[in-house]
Amino acid sequence: MRHLQVGAWLLGALLLWACTGATVYADEAAPEKTPVEVAQATGDAAKVKADTAWMLVSSAFVLLMVPGLALFYGGMVRSKNMLTTMMHSAAALSVVGVFWVVIGYSLAFGAPWIGAPAEGVANADWGGSYLGFSPELVFLSGVEATKPLPGYGYPIYLHVIFQGMFAILTPALISGAFAERVRFVPYCVFILLWVTLVYCPLAHSVWSLDFFTALPGAEGPTGASSTGFLGKMGALDFAGGTVVHIAAGFAGLAAAVVLKKRSGYPQHPIHPSGVVLTLIGAMFLWFGWFGFNAGSALGSSENAVAAFASTQAAAAGAGLTWMLSEYIHKGKATALGLASGFIAGLVAVTPAAGFVTMGAGLIIGLIAGVVCYLAVVAKTICGYDDSLDAFGVHGIGGLLGALLTGLFCTTTVGNILVTESNTGVLVGGNMDQFVIQAKAAGISVVYAFVVSAILLVIMDKVFGLTASKKEEVDGLDRSQHGEASFDFSSEGAVTMSSSEPRPAVVPPNGRNRFTLVVDGADATVLAKVWADLCQPGGIPDAEFSRIYPNLTTVSGNRFRFKTGDAKASAAALQSLLQKRLGKASIAVRVEA
Repeated sequence: MRHLQVGAWLLGALLLWACTGATVYADEAAPEKTPVEVAQATGDAAKVKADTAWMLVSSAFVLLMVPGLALFYGGMVRSKNMLTTMMHSAAALSVVGVFWVVIGYSLAFGAPWIGAPAEGVANADWGGSYLGFSPELVFLSGVEATKPLPGYGYPIYLHVIFQGMFAILTPALISGAFAERVRFVPYCVFILLWVTLVYCPLAHSVWSLDFFTALPGAEGPTGASSTGFLGKMGALDFAGGTVVHIAAGFAGLAAAVVLKKRSGYPQHPIHPSGVVLTLIGAMFLWFGWFGFNAGSALGSSENAVAAFASTQAAAAGAGLTWMLSEYIHKGKATALGLASGFIAGLVAVTPAAGFVTMGAGLIIGLIAGVVCYLAVVAKTICGYDDSLDAFGVHGIGGLLGALLTGLFCTTTVGNILVTESNTGVLVGGNMDQFVIQAKAAGISVVYAFVVSAILLVIMDKVFGLTASKKEEVDGLDRSQHGEASFDFSSEGAVTMSSSEPRPAVVPPNGRNRFTLVVDGADATVLAKVWADLCQPGGIPDAEFSRIYPNLTTVSGNRFRFKTGDAKASAAALQSLLQKRLGKASIAVRVEA
């Protein structure tokens, strides 16, 4: 019995020693943090939260640019094509949005795939890759919602969202080049292929970092070394001068060159139907551009502030010089010109935003307003049909901004990519960065133009990308969507303005005048139908050709003629309106 008691005491002592010893060893393995270390950890956590908040806000800002672009482009086209033009921007939200989650992000920011380094090749000896791919990024299947982006701390999901907004907006920019003449479904197929073949390779080449791969011999922490070949070349593109604007702008030029022109262009002037919408859209774009540029700092920092400031200055400067250029050239400063100037400045500062001072941003904007205005004027001289000046504003503006980055980039705005060795020509007198910028811009121009041109030709031949002449004349809103942008009439017909058709070329001579009265149709509907009939382009109806030369004015449901056969004109007008309105009850009579 005594032996059992001794054994129990020994066992208890052993357990007590084990517990206290383990605690001592644990304390030795993980010593308490010093106050400085605790403060540092607290500060790091707060920084991640601030970065997360700013990137969420920036993502929402960039998303707002899509409706801004829809308004900007929508107001620049004729009323019969307004809805289709806005749909080009809206559809990208779904088409590209789904693609980005499925595989787009993997292609743009995944581990090097095409052009990946051979085994054993050091990072310093590797030229960079052209396209990425990481299986875990397909459908984001291997990424947990809380998994942090290497080097930044906030979730990978947030980086996917932010970069996805850029991918959505870029192909929508191209639509301005072929507005009013492409069919909707083939357009959706085109932007899907274009993002795959043009946008993702360029985004990877410029912006991809070692987020999802280990580079042998790479300097700095994970997420700080470029993997794309243009990035490794040393090209600076803060927010998309090459990836977004050169790519979209020169794709737009390819469209203007290889696709047929709009019916009636350039013989007949084609005027915008809603400049107010365009001006509102431009200001929405300006607002969203703060997230586009300042958000590209990828965090809440002094560099984001610098990008924000240069963006504001450039937009203001370009708006001013575009207005002045237009006033000197045409004698008037237009709202459409001011809106275009805003966008030109925003485009030009995009590649430079986080690399230049606010003053340099202003200079970039002042230059862009003049250069982009001249590029738009040159369109008329050259004769290509860039419907809404996608090339003149985005292509030329992006190219100009990429080059000017090489003149003004500085170390004073908190961006680690600019050092004393690669400051701009006008800052440090160093030509090296300007040469790199020119090479990167040239590569992007050639790649975007050639691939886009080939893709457009194939799409037009195989899928019928361009609309038929009849579809154009009827209006793409009706032919592609079966609806229209506005409905102000009592009978469901759509009107956009109450403007009357152009008067006949020859004024009335006072003899043989007569008036035809239309019964059975709303006067507002009649005004809209007649205004559409008077639009240039396409082959007019035979009845229209018969009566139009003798027509002087239209007022409500009364059509006044200067001469002609009253009964024959009444029969022709009745047949024309019955066909256009689809109502056999319409009757036309000669006013007594």
